[in-house]
Amino acid sequence: MARSVTIYGIKACDTMKKARAWLDAHGVAYTFHDYKAGGIARPVLEGWVRQAGWEILLNRSGTTFRKLPDSDKAELNEARAVDLMLAQPSMIKRPVLDVDGALTVGFKPEIYAAIFA
Repeated sequence: MARSVTIYGIKACDTMKKARAWLDAHGVAYTFHDYKAGGIARPVLEGWVRQAGWEILLNRSGTTFRKLPDSDKAELNEARAVDLMLAQPSMIKRPVLDVDGALTVGFKPEIYAAIFA
């Protein structure tokens, strides 16, 4: 049976390029959603948060997050993190790989290999 595979991220991101190259090299058919260009719907992001946790999804090491005022970074909780990620999708860690509704956040070749074995 064919799997539904969607990879979410930002086109210019180096990690995204590696993940997409891995999928291409292994013949995995997928849909790419650029959430910087196309945004991300609140219900989708909230579903990701329920499944993976906002702490995993929020990219605290990126420049967008680091440039935030300290007041925006203080006392983060799920609701504030979701609002920040919706306002600035580049704060969502990438890639987010959705395979039949199961999420993987980030890219590690060995994890992708296990998913598509």
